[in-house]
Amino acid sequence: MTETNPQLNLPAPIAAYFEADRLDGEALARCFAPDAVVIDDGHTHTGAEAIKAWKEESDNRYAATSEPIACVEEGGATVVTSHTVGNFPGSPLDLRYFFRLEGGVITALTVTL
Repeated sequence: MTETNPQLNLPAPIAAYFEADRLDGEALARCFAPDAVVIDDGHTHTGAEAIKAWKEESDNRYAATSEPIACVEEGGATVVTSHTVGNFPGSPLDLRYFFRLEGGVITALTVTL
């Protein structure tokens, strides 16, 4: 995975998310509020431990890398389109990450096609 494109001007918590995504579940979980919610692939993960487990399971299952390619504001969310490559059907895909931020941390994330 290459460096996050600085021209996207990602909000700091979202840029930190994509940097942590290259690391591990512990690093990624620190990007979220303690009671944050992640919805991905039809499953809901609530709280730091569940988010850490989601990241670790995803890494083991898909070995995916993700590179942000676009960022817009939409309906109160920051929506990042990210080119994602991994061991999953249809790879590569451009996934949409709907981030909700509060107090400098991610409070909710929904990942869709």
